Amino acid sequence: MKSARAGRVARASLSVLSLLLLAAHFYRSGAYPLVVAAIALTGLAFVVRPWARRALGLVLLCGTFEWLRAAWGYAALRASMGLPYTRLLVILGGVAALTFISAYMAWRSDLVGGGPETD
Repeated sequence: MKSARAGRVARASLSVLSLLLLAAHFYRSGAYPLVVAAIALTGLAFVVRPWARRALGLVLLCGTFEWLRAAWGYAALRASMGLPYTRLLVILGGVAALTFISAYMAWRSDLVGGGPETD
């Protein structure tokens, strides 16, 4: 079905974008093993098995918490220096929301079922 395929492509694209943003965040932090892990995990977005969707959803959920942790830390640092931090919170909150939506879509598609290619 064409609409099911479009849904899989949208879900995979959103998941890959979220993981690449996480990789960039880890690169900026100097956490190079996490950069490699985030990039390697993009392959899970293209696996249609339920275990892969669950694993991807879990990774993206952890990524959501990482974005929220980073937003809190960066905002606290800027506030302690007397600098504005509202824009930072809006941007990182948006990225956290995007990552959470990606996680939800990965889990939701697992709950609904993905068609004949699932286990």
